[in-house]
Amino acid sequence: MGPWDPNWRPDPTGGRLIAIRAARRGALVSAVIFGGLEVVATVVALPVATETPGWSFGAGVILALFSLPGLALLGAGLTSAALGSRSSAASAGLAMGVGIPVAAVSSAMIGAFVLVSAVPGAGNGAAVAGMLLRTGVTAAVRISPLIALASTAWVLLVRRLGRSAEPRAMRVSRGRGPRRRGG
Repeated sequence: MGPWDPNWRPDPTGGRLIAIRAARRGALVSAVIFGGLEVVATVVALPVATETPGWSFGAGVILALFSLPGLALLGAGLTSAALGSRSSAASAGLAMGVGIPVAAVSSAMIGAFVLVSAVPGAGNGAAVAGMLLRTGVTAAVRISPLIALASTAWVLLVRRLGRSAEPRAMRVSRGRGPRRRGG
């Protein structure tokens, strides 16, 4: 449903716009945090890195660029859960920890398959995708503590950015109620 639907009406509360902006911030934070982590994982686990040392950082950056769409989509999708209750935010953090390796490896496999298949004589795209799958799983296991820390940092940053960007009239009070003065 959108502006092209005959029954569409603008949101008078502004809640839809707040949710869209929060999802954008969640996607950006996810891409920045986990994109950097992707470079570290690639440098640690890529077989090409052991054969040619100069290529490890470049390959890490290219694979991180291939992974950014998946990382950003996962971050945008889980932002609303991270902005909810504390248990919902904990669930979103757990989902990020489990989903980030899957999203990163899937996006990198798709990007590498398309790139290798598009270049004539570059090799078999399926073989490259299979190598990336094996390497990605190995890298995710090696840096799993960093993924857990980054997921926690993502939840904290999204909650911090989400609460500060919300207008005062839209905020839900989480305290004991209004403070009494003088007594």
